[in-house]
Amino acid sequence: MKILVSNDDGYRAEGILCLREALQSLGQVTVVAPDRNRSGASNSLTLDVPLRVTQLEPQVYFVPGTPTDCVHLAVSGLFDFEFDMVVSGINDGPNLGDDVLYSGTVAAAMEGRFLGLPAVALSLCTRASGPRHFASAAWVARRVVAGLQTQPLDPSLILNINIPDVPLAELKGLRSTRLGSRHRSERAIPAHDPKGSTVYWIGPAGAGDDAGEGTDFDAIAKGWVSVTPLSIDLTRHSVLPRLSQWLGALP
Repeated sequence: MKILVSNDDGYRAEGILCLREALQSLGQVTVVAPDRNRSGASNSLTLDVPLRVTQLEPQVYFVPGTPTDCVHLAVSGLFDFEFDMVVSGINDGPNLGDDVLYSGTVAAAMEGRFLGLPAVALSLCTRASGPRHFASAAWVARRVVAGLQTQPLDPSLILNINIPDVPLAELKGLRSTRLGSRHRSERAIPAHDPKGSTVYWIGPAGAGDDAGEGTDFDAIAKGWVSVTPLSIDLTRHSVLPRLSQWLGALP
């Protein structure tokens, strides 16, 4: 099996190094990742300038672009072989609920799915002063990828996996979940640059809003690994009949 590994924290991040090591025994692992932290890049592609790919060592490459750029290039012509799976992570921080709309980690997995490959996104739910148990997340990654090798799921799914930041012995297990949602983000934070002009930092993400039983937020809070199946189709199918009626009644 040929596994493409990417992330949004950059090719030197601890999470991607642990992920690469964890998957080495499962197949040929190739890393193509951004040259720096690109958190929050979502599904953006670089279309206005060419992209340069640099090889750091055998099977490790970095790109001055977004996570989506990295996966797109890797799958669509950078190599003379085909990949079997895309695994993105391990992100330094959670990707719960609404986070998936902004996450470069999830976007890298999503690009793999766009291009026809099974895809997994992994995030360690760290905090600013947390211990960062990437070894726990790497163990989860290996278990899930090995499971997909022997018992494949519907290839149209993207597995969004969040791991509590605790020692491996304290993980309660893996649990299937749905996306919760967050309260609106905190207000933008004004500051001043060296010339005295006002600049702004985007405010922190809001706390969990829909965080009840069955959500990814709830699983993490209780010490479970959250595994949420995502799909690319964003259509609100249940509203289509009512929307048709509404459109038909327009003057």
